[in-house]
Amino acid sequence: MPAKTGQQYIDNLKKANNNVYIHGERVEDVTTHPAFKGAVQSMAKLYDLQYEKPEKMLYTSPTSGDKVGKTFMAPETIEELIERREAMMEWQGITKGLMGRSPDYLNSEVMTMERAYDYYGKGNPQFAENARKYAEYARENDISLTHTLIHPQVNRAKIQAEQKDANVALHVVEKNDDGVVVDGIRLLATQAGITDEIFVFPSTVVRTGAKDDPYSLAFAIPNNTPGLKYLSREAFDYGKNSYDHPVGSQFEEGDAIVSFDNVLVPWDRIFILEDSEICNNAFAETNAVVHMSHQVIAKDIAKVEFLLGVVLKLMDSIGIDGFQHVKDKGTEIMLTLENMKSHLFKAEHNAKLDKWGVMTPDFEALNAARNWFPRVYPRLAEILRILGASGLMGIPTYDDFASEELGPILNRAMQGKNVEGFERVQLFRLAWDMTMSSFGSRQTHYEYYFFGDPVKMGMAYFDNYNQEPYKAMVDEFLENQRIKKPEILNKMNSQTKTVLK
Repeated sequence: MPAKTGQQYIDNLKKANNNVYIHGERVEDVTTHPAFKGAVQSMAKLYDLQYEKPEKMLYTSPTSGDKVGKTFMAPETIEELIERREAMMEWQGITKGLMGRSPDYLNSEVMTMERAYDYYGKGNPQFAENARKYAEYARENDISLTHTLIHPQVNRAKIQAEQKDANVALHVVEKNDDGVVVDGIRLLATQAGITDEIFVFPSTVVRTGAKDDPYSLAFAIPNNTPGLKYLSREAFDYGKNSYDHPVGSQFEEGDAIVSFDNVLVPWDRIFILEDSEICNNAFAETNAVVHMSHQVIAKDIAKVEFLLGVVLKLMDSIGIDGFQHVKDKGTEIMLTLENMKSHLFKAEHNAKLDKWGVMTPDFEALNAARNWFPRVYPRLAEILRILGASGLMGIPTYDDFASEELGPILNRAMQGKNVEGFERVQLFRLAWDMTMSSFGSRQTHYEYYFFGDPVKMGMAYFDNYNQEPYKAMVDEFLENQRIKKPEILNKMNSQTKTVLK
C-alpha cells in the first residue's frame, strides 16, 4: 500500500487499541485523550503533508511501485541524500524541531536495514532475512515507530546479570517453536502509545560477555502485542488552548516506561538474539548511527532557526534590539545556527557510498555536531529566558484577555513597541513555553541527553579522534628548530642511566 494519510494514521491507532496507561488508568483512545491528542493531530499533519507535497515527500517504491515516504529511501547519490534530507526538513518545518521523534528519525534506522541486512545474519542467517523483510514491510506500510534503548536505572555500577533483581531488565526467558519469550522493563519510549510498533534496539553499550547475552537483543513488534504495556509519565500538554501553550499543546510527545510481561516475539521479527558483541557494533557497522545523526542535525537546525526567530521577534516587540549585550546574545544563536548548517553541508557534500551501496554522510562532521549541540542548546534556551526577563512571568492567559473587565486593561498594560498587549503576550507565552514551562524544560533536558551522557560521549569522541597528525605537526615544528640539547643535560642523562644500572 502507498504512504498513509493522517486519517489512516489515526484510524490505525484506534483499531490497534494499544495498552497505554497514564495516572494509573488505561487509556481507551489515545487519539482523543487529552494527554495524547495534540501530538496525534500533529503527527497526522506530517502524514498529510506527504500528499500535499508529493514531489518532496514521496518516491516510487523499488518493490511495489507504489508511492512511499521518501524518508525511507536509501540514497545512492549525493543528490538523493540531499533530497531525503529536504523531505525531513518539510516535516521539521511543521514541528519546528520540537518533536524529537518525528517519523523520519526511526525511518532512518529502518532504511539502513534495507541494505545492511547481512550484518544481522552474523548471529543467524534467518535474522538477516528478517531485517530485510521488516525494512520493506515498514516502508510499504508507512509504519510509525517508537523505540527503546536502555535498561532501568537501578545500579549503574553493576551489569544487569549482577543486579539485586537481575530479571528487572528486559531479557530472554525462553525460546520455543513460535518465537522468543521476553520479560522485563525498558526505558524510555517517546511517542510510545501513539505509534504502530516498537523497535527494541540493542542496549547501548552492553559489556560483552556471556552474562550480558540474555539482555542483548533487537526486535520489532506491534504496540498492541499481548503483555506489552506503556506506562506514560505525566503529560506536559495540560489541555489548554494554543494561546496559553502554543507548542506544548501541539508537540508534547510523551515518554513511557515499557513493560514486557512474558511477551512472545515471533521468530520473523527478531534481528539480534543473545549476542552482546553484535549488539554493540550494530549501529556503527550498518551506519545507522550516521543516518540517524543526519536526521538529528537537520532537526536541530530547524529548532535553532525557530528559536532565533522567536528571539528576534521578542527583541523587536519591546525595543531591546539596539542594546549591545542583546545583540551579542542574538549573535550567539546566529553563530550556532551557521555552525550547524556548515556541519550538515560538509557531511552531505563529503558523503561516500558505503559497503552496503548507500550514500552515507561524512560522520566526522555529524559526530562533531551531535556532540556539540547538547552542550550549547541549554545556553540558547537561557538566552531566550534572559532576554524575556520578567516579561516571561507576567503572561496573562487567553481567558484573562477575553474578560470584559480585564481584557481592555491588559491589552493596554502589556503592549509592546509596535504591538498590542494581546499580540505581545502571545509571543512571550511562546518563548515561555519553549523554555520555562514543563514542556520547555523537558526540551532542554531532552536535547542534553539526546544521544546519552554528553560527558561520556565526549570521552568517546576524544578517544576516537585522530590525534596523531596534530602531535606530529608539533614534533616537526620543534625538530625544525634544530636546537641542540645542552651538554650538561646529556651528562645528567648519562649519570642517571649509570645509577639505574
